[in-house]
Amino acid sequence: MELRIRNLSKTYANGVVALDRVTLTIPAGMFGLLGPNGAGKSTLMRILATLQECDSGSVFLDDIDVLDEKDAVRRMLGYLPQDFGVYPKVTAYDMLDHFAQLKGLSHKHRRREVVDGLLQQTNLWEVRNQRLGTFSGGMRQRFGIAQALLGDPRLIIVDEPTAGLDPQERVRFHNLLSEIGEDKTVILSTHIVSDVADLCANMAIINKGHVLLCGDPQDLVYEIEDYIWARFVTKQELPVFQKRHQVISTRLLTGRTLIHVYAEKDPGDGFEPARASLEDVYFATIAGRHNAAAGNC
Repeated sequence: MELRIRNLSKTYANGVVALDRVTLTIPAGMFGLLGPNGAGKSTLMRILATLQECDSGSVFLDDIDVLDEKDAVRRMLGYLPQDFGVYPKVTAYDMLDHFAQLKGLSHKHRRREVVDGLLQQTNLWEVRNQRLGTFSGGMRQRFGIAQALLGDPRLIIVDEPTAGLDPQERVRFHNLLSEIGEDKTVILSTHIVSDVADLCANMAIINKGHVLLCGDPQDLVYEIEDYIWARFVTKQELPVFQKRHQVISTRLLTGRTLIHVYAEKDPGDGFEPARASLEDVYFATIAGRHNAAAGNC
């Protein structure tokens, strides 16, 4: 299964250009859509989920026109939005059973098998009779995935699924998404670089409504391998280095400021070659320093 997005554009009434001729080809498996807040990710996800109209462009899921055949898309779609609300006084089992009925699972015995199986798959079986209002953030996200998997969808869209989760829940959620992505197309929209690095075989970086870069994360890291240089600086020295070099990221490490710069040759000033990461690809791309594979989307 392949999702083909061509020249998709969306401008809001206030003049904000959310998407500007976005073109992407998304194959089966886990696909990461990476970008900062406000990049246009959620707008794109809502359009793909048939919840919002675009201004122009086309989207095809194999031979299905996503923009015109919305009912057909919804029958094979699972969607976990960024803000997934729940009814706090309803138990997980009753709520998932209700969602299953809405999804068309009318036969009681078959519906029970599906609901039981999804609660076990998302590790919520032991808390199935608890009210959703008592669930932690991670438990609510796993319940969100359970409802998204109803009807055995071929395309699953998850929007910022790990934001706010503690480390243990992030690992549990990663394992769940990885399992799901083995035989479906899963689009993971996030601003967390490590989520994409850990899970996705293909990805794209989007910012200000434009696709800047796309490809295999490992290939993109390899392309930038010789261009990343690092050194520690003091807080007082940082502004000087930012003026002198193409600094793409700064972070504290053991109380000291570590900076990474993008340079095609040794920038001097005590910098040493650094092992590149997907974070370097992301920050260099967002900063406009690197877009070597932008034409391969």
